[in-house]
Amino acid sequence: MANAPDLSIELHPVGGEPRHLSQLLTTFPMAAVLVDPYTHESSWLLDTAHRVLTVFREADARVAFIATGTDAAGAARFLGPMAEEILTLADPDRSLVRSMGLETLPAFVAIRQDGSVIATAEGWDPEAWRNAAADLADMTQWSRPEIPSISDPAPYAGTAALG
Repeated sequence: MANAPDLSIELHPVGGEPRHLSQLLTTFPMAAVLVDPYTHESSWLLDTAHRVLTVFREADARVAFIATGTDAAGAARFLGPMAEEILTLADPDRSLVRSMGLETLPAFVAIRQDGSVIATAEGWDPEAWRNAAADLADMTQWSRPEIPSISDPAPYAGTAALG
C-alpha cells in the first residue's frame, strides 16, 4: 500500500494554472493513472487506463492521467487526444510519486478527499488493478470496470517510478 501523499504537492494541468493536490480533492476522491511518458511500458497501457478512467468519470470521483517527469505540454503530447477527454496533470519533478512511495509505473491510485489512499496498483498487474478499481467502485457505489479485457496487454512489471 502506498503512503498518503503530501497534499501541498503542486500538479500542473494541461491548459491550466498549477494546483495543489488538496485543491483537486475538495469535492471527490481522485482516481488517477500515473504514467511515465519516456517509457514504452506506460504507452502500452494508455488504452486500458483510458477505459478504466472512463468508467469512473460519471462516478463521484475526479479522474485524471498524471504524467511524471514532464511538463504539461509534454503530458499533452504523450496522451494526445486523451488529454482533451480526461483531466491531465503533470508531475514534473515526480514529487507525487515520491510522496506516495510508488516504485513502479504505470500505476493506478485512488485517493480520498482527506489524502488517505483508498487503493493502489503498480505496473500492469490486472488482478491488482481489478482489486483497486473494486475498492474505489465500492466506496463510490459505482460500476466496476472489466479488468482485464480481451484487448488489454499481457501483464508486465512496468518501470522504475523515479526514472
